[in-house]
Amino acid sequence: MNVTDALKIRKSTRAFLDTSVSREQIEKILSSASHAPSGTNAQPWQVAVVTGRKKDELTSGMEKIFREGDMGGMDYQYYPVKWQNPYKKRRVACGIQLYSTLQIDRKDKEKRYEQWVANYHGFGAPVLLFFFLDPVMKTGSYLDYGMFIQSIMLAAVEEGLATCPQAALGQYPELIKKILGYDREIVLVCGMAVGYEDKEASVNSYRTPREDIATFSRFFV
Repeated sequence: MNVTDALKIRKSTRAFLDTSVSREQIEKILSSASHAPSGTNAQPWQVAVVTGRKKDELTSGMEKIFREGDMGGMDYQYYPVKWQNPYKKRRVACGIQLYSTLQIDRKDKEKRYEQWVANYHGFGAPVLLFFFLDPVMKTGSYLDYGMFIQSIMLAAVEEGLATCPQAALGQYPELIKKILGYDREIVLVCGMAVGYEDKEASVNSYRTPREDIATFSRFFV
């Protein structure tokens, strides 16, 4: 498989099969992704691979807190405080596409709520990855991390695996760090669900559109 094909095949998968993923597969993916570039070769990534009982403990804990009405908060500001176009328009369109595919009406708050809860279970994926960053590192390391995370997703495609990078898995950093035994000061960047795609699930049938390069590129000669 070439890189272009992998880029186009990759998508955010929101329903996984209950099929195990071997430690060897995850190690192979992480080994490949470790070749991602980073400023001064700092390699700032720290990854927690969570499966089995520990995954169940984490996902149940996140769901419990969410159902109690605590929306949590990430270790850093991921989204803008006030959305503006064209980003607001794209965000709304993304949500409409998701819920229309699931045939969940805009006014059906209960079903929308339960669909959001699925985030905290990694949509049923057997493996969850949590990405941590030493607090001594600054903004540039977030750029490094983006390249590392994308490398993981592309390497997963080659292994026949699906992924879903999730900001939602970074919503309860205090709980996650406590359960996994990480220092409170470390930064939880985000999480990722990894597993085999449930190709029969309707939620996996749609693809979000991409802008034409003319909308985001300027060529100078």
